[in-house]
Amino acid sequence: MSKTWFITGASKGFGREWAEAALERGDSVAGTARNLDDITALSDTYGDRFLPIQLDVTDRAADVAAVEKAAAHFGRLDVVVNNAGYGHFGMVEEITEDEARAQLETNLFGALWVTQAALPILRKQGSGHIIQVSSIGGISAFPTVGIYHASKWALEGISQSLAQEVAGFGIHVTLVEPGGFSTDWSGPSASRSDENEAYAEVREAASKRPSAADPGDPTATRAAILKVVDADEPPLRIFFGKAPLGIATKDYESRLATWNEWQPVSIEAHGN
Repeated sequence: MSKTWFITGASKGFGREWAEAALERGDSVAGTARNLDDITALSDTYGDRFLPIQLDVTDRAADVAAVEKAAAHFGRLDVVVNNAGYGHFGMVEEITEDEARAQLETNLFGALWVTQAALPILRKQGSGHIIQVSSIGGISAFPTVGIYHASKWALEGISQSLAQEVAGFGIHVTLVEPGGFSTDWSGPSASRSDENEAYAEVREAASKRPSAADPGDPTATRAAILKVVDADEPPLRIFFGKAPLGIATKDYESRLATWNEWQPVSIEAHGN
């Protein structure tokens, strides 16, 4: 059976790739974008199977209205993709209050509002799949993107809780955790704090991270996401790209080693 998708941030990046992948195989898609002009080509190509919706995901009332509009138009929702988001670059000391709040409003709260809007519909159906676009930066962390990490680590935690809460309703939750890809995530889509010269050397070292040397092809994620949403038992977490597993393995081995090393102090802290 064909599926009906709701995808935020469908104008570019993974959102655009996955919208086209779904449409090309005959599925229906409600796609959102801040600017409708950025997604009108999908309507021209796929006609009534694509429903364009103008949306700023930081507007909770608009999120609810958009999800309800999509469900009413297509009669159901099978896959809800929280893809809208951006990266903010800045050392922790450099981040302003407005920058921090804006990052969380989009990457965390936008996903939360869309998820909350979709859940009553999915529960009533007794089925559905929520795809949360996280990142390798949702389980590990690097200099210069601390507030971005904060938004994705929070999304990871809330989504793991959500998966346990809704499993009995027939609803699946998957966190997609991409590594570096050839999108404009670090280009025009990103925002940046004013730089403090005290961090010049840290910034220079961070710019030479090897993980960005072999970025993935966003088009290749089309087949991958379709495998995820078509699985009878989809994963709670899945990496997209070659690099994330190595990064995660190194990170978690280091954490386990430290926790074990300090376990005597941990036990001491327990008291009797």
